[in-house]
Amino acid sequence: MKPPEHMEIKTITFTVNGVEREFEIGEKPYQVAPFHTLSRTLRENLGLVGTKTGCNKGSCASCTVIMNNKPILSCMTLTIECDNATIVTIEGLENAETGELDPLQQSFVDHTAFQCGFCTPGMIMASKSLLNTNPDPDEKEVKEALAGHYCRCISHYHVVDAVLDSAGKGGR
Repeated sequence: MKPPEHMEIKTITFTVNGVEREFEIGEKPYQVAPFHTLSRTLRENLGLVGTKTGCNKGSCASCTVIMNNKPILSCMTLTIECDNATIVTIEGLENAETGELDPLQQSFVDHTAFQCGFCTPGMIMASKSLLNTNPDPDEKEVKEALAGHYCRCISHYHVVDAVLDSAGKGGR
């Protein structure tokens, strides 16, 4: 059933990994419901499954993406709050022309800063946001940027080393 002609269909538009996306607001399968979170929209509507939803309560930070140059918890952000935003997910970090990993991603590989990999995208996105605003962080600043990221598989020392190495400061 179509809405009456006098009713305007509301849409939101935002850019994800350099591609502008437009969504109708509604509860039909192809629409984004007002209660949908950004993590759900990224995963289910756009197929960007690199963003993980761990706790779905904002406690683990696995769902971190960069929105308007700041790290956010996508499980706590409604998609309708993203109108006119610029969003970068883990998929948006690799070089689109060559397919090469971002230097930070490569540093995570080189330092074995992951195990199961579930929380890794969120840690990389928080670290990328830090390096975008502060390309020369010290260890304390890296640890502060990663505060709230929960992982039970790895030593967070590997993660700190990977970020410091990517910033050109080397690890331990």
